[in-house]
Amino acid sequence: MSATRFTLDAPPFAGLTGKGVRVAVIDSGVHPTNPHIGDVPVSGVRIAPDGEIDGDFVDRIGHGTAVAAAILEKAPEIDLVAVRVFDRTLTTSAEVLARAISWAANHGARLINLSLGTSNPARAAVLGAAVEEAVAAGAIVVSAFESDGVTWLPGSLPNAVGVILDPTCDRHVLVVIADGTRGSVRFGASAYPRPIDGVTIERNLSGISFAVANATGFLARLLSRDPTIRDTRDIARELAATS
Repeated sequence: MSATRFTLDAPPFAGLTGKGVRVAVIDSGVHPTNPHIGDVPVSGVRIAPDGEIDGDFVDRIGHGTAVAAAILEKAPEIDLVAVRVFDRTLTTSAEVLARAISWAANHGARLINLSLGTSNPARAAVLGAAVEEAVAAGAIVVSAFESDGVTWLPGSLPNAVGVILDPTCDRHVLVVIADGTRGSVRFGASAYPRPIDGVTIERNLSGISFAVANATGFLARLLSRDPTIRDTRDIARELAATS
């Protein structure tokens, strides 16, 4: 494997905003009036534990809003779609996650951000089927690959884009790790979302969730540059050509 560092202000990411790229954030929803969301239009749905779908995508706990804000910092002109699978706690089932991935892919998402995952290998089949459905629809699933020695699903699946937390990265740096065997890539990114006025970096939110979001922001820029990108191999080729 080889690793290459990219910055937001250099090719192939410089000067791009994610314009026209539909990004689905599968999380606790998004609060559209949060100042870090700004004037960006937000649409979305809630997928309940029983699989029922309604239009209540508003965030009650803040995690999804912070994830969306981290993506918007890098790609402020994306088409943002919130898929709420959490209510008051960050817990749900693999079946609900799979349905959320499928819903997002079938409603035009080009990138599907899951700042979450499961370490249970018994969930590989149901999540793997959803990732394959997303790929077939032209969507790219971005999720955690590994953290603190734990390997996560769906980010470690072959056709997902896996992200690790890289403590050497600031928010505007992306480490691209090329896997010559698979012909695909995974990413290393910063653990921090955008800063909050009056809050020190040590007290701000941090973790693998925001590494995933930062990587998604970079990717939204890349897809706005080349809308023909459809899977991890296309990403690898595009980045290899730039580096």
